[in-house]
Amino acid sequence: MVLTQTLRAVGGAVLVGALVIGTAPLAAADQTREDQWPLKAFDAQAIWKISKGKGVTVAVIDDGINAEHVDLKGNVVQGKDFVDGGPTTPDAADGHGTGMASIIAAHGHGPGSADGVMGLAPEARILDIRDNGKNPDGLTASIRYAVDHGAKVINISQGGGRTYPGEADAVAYALKRDVLVVASSGNDGGPTEYPGNYPGVLAVGGVKNNTEIWENSNQGPAVLVSAPATFIVSAGSKSNTAYRSGTGTSDAAAFVSAAAALLRAKFPDLTAGQVVNRLTRTAGLPASAKGIPLPDKRYGYGFIQPLAALTRDIPAGPKYGPLAVPESLKTGQSGAGQGATDDPSAPAPSVTGGAMSDDEQAAADRKQVIALSVIGLVGLLVLALIIFVIVKIARRDKGDGNRPGGPGGPGAPGGGYAPYGQPQAPQQYQPQPQPQQGNPYAQNPYGGQQQSPPSSWGPGRQ
Repeated sequence: MVLTQTLRAVGGAVLVGALVIGTAPLAAADQTREDQWPLKAFDAQAIWKISKGKGVTVAVIDDGINAEHVDLKGNVVQGKDFVDGGPTTPDAADGHGTGMASIIAAHGHGPGSADGVMGLAPEARILDIRDNGKNPDGLTASIRYAVDHGAKVINISQGGGRTYPGEADAVAYALKRDVLVVASSGNDGGPTEYPGNYPGVLAVGGVKNNTEIWENSNQGPAVLVSAPATFIVSAGSKSNTAYRSGTGTSDAAAFVSAAAALLRAKFPDLTAGQVVNRLTRTAGLPASAKGIPLPDKRYGYGFIQPLAALTRDIPAGPKYGPLAVPESLKTGQSGAGQGATDDPSAPAPSVTGGAMSDDEQAAADRKQVIALSVIGLVGLLVLALIIFVIVKIARRDKGDGNRPGGPGGPGAPGGGYAPYGQPQAPQQYQPQPQPQQGNPYAQNPYGGQQQSPPSSWGPGRQ
C-alpha cells in the first residue's frame, strides 16, 4: 500500500520539499536502481570515471538523515540539531532529509554496490544538519554552522515566502568563504521562495523526464538552472532498507548539489561561482525552449548536464560567476581583512613581500644590467663562432664536387613559427548554454512525452 505524508511548512508559509511523498515497501534491489532514471539520463557511469565527489562535504539542512540506512551508512557525518537540540535522527514520519542525502551521496549496497539507490556523487560526505527553519532567525544558524564545519556545498531543499533576520547575511557569509548554497525554487508554480531568492544562492527549478519544465516548479530571476524533479526514487527513513518516490524541486536541488560536489572534487581551485559558471554554460534546453532569452525565469540557463560540465573546456570566469552578489560582498563590508576585497572586478592583490627602498632598487637594477650585458656578450661570441664554422664548411663544400651545393634550410618567408596574433580584450560575462545533440534525458526508462510513474512506486503530487 502506498502511504502519503505532507512535509512541514517553514514559518507557516508554503510547504517545503516534495509536497507529497509516496513511500513503498522495499522493491527488488535491482528494480530500485533501475527506477533511478536520472542516473541513466546523466550517463552516471561515464561521470563516475571522472569524479565521484570524493573529499567534498555537502551539508544537508533538512528534517534529519537516517545515517544507518543501508545505502548511506558511512557517508553521513552527524552535525547539529537546531530543532530540539537532540540527535539529528529524523522523526519516524520524516524521510525527506534522508531522501535528499541519498540523491546526493548514497553508495548502494550488495556485491559491486549494484543494489539499492546510488547518489550522483557517491563518494561525497554528507553533513547532517536538522533544521526546519522555524527558529526566529530561520536557517541563519544552520547555514553558518555548515560553513564553519567544512561544507563546500550546502543543500537546502526547503523554503517559504518570507525572509528571516540574518539569513541573507548567512548566505553572504557562506559565499565569502567559498561555500555554494543550493536551494529549491518551490513547488506551487509561484515566485521563487526563500532562501532560494537571496542573492548568492543557486536556486533550482524542476524538469520532467522529457526535459520540459515541471508545471509546479516555481519561477523567477533567481532560478539559474533546473534538474530532474519527477518520480525521483531515493532512500527513506521508516527502516534501514526503506525507499520512497517523490516529485518536487527538492529533488532537483539535491541533484544540483551533487553535481556541484562532482565539480568541486574535479576542479578544487574553482570558486563556488565558477562551479556555477560550469553548470550554466553546459546546461541544455528542450526543443520547445530553444531561442528563449536566458536566463529564463523557469529553466534558468537550462537543465544541468553534469558530464558536459566535467569535460568541456570552459573558461573559469569571474569569482562569483552568474550568481547575484550580495551587497556586502560588492562593497567589501563583510569583514574582509585589510587590503582584501570581495569585488570580483577588483585587481588581484600583490603577492610580493614588501616594497624595496630606492638604494635597494638601484642596486638590483645595476646587477640586472650587468647580468644582461654578460649574457649578450656571450651570445655574440657564440653567434660569431657559429658563423665562422658555417663559412668554413661552405667554402670546403664548394670545392668538393661530390657534395650537394648551395645554402639552404628552414626559415624561409612564410615558414617556421607564426605569432599568436593580437590579444583580445576580455568579454563581458555571458553564459551561453551548449546543449548536447538530441535529448539527453530521453534515454531513460520513461523517456519521451509520457509521464507515467516508475513501475514500483506511487506517483508524487504534481
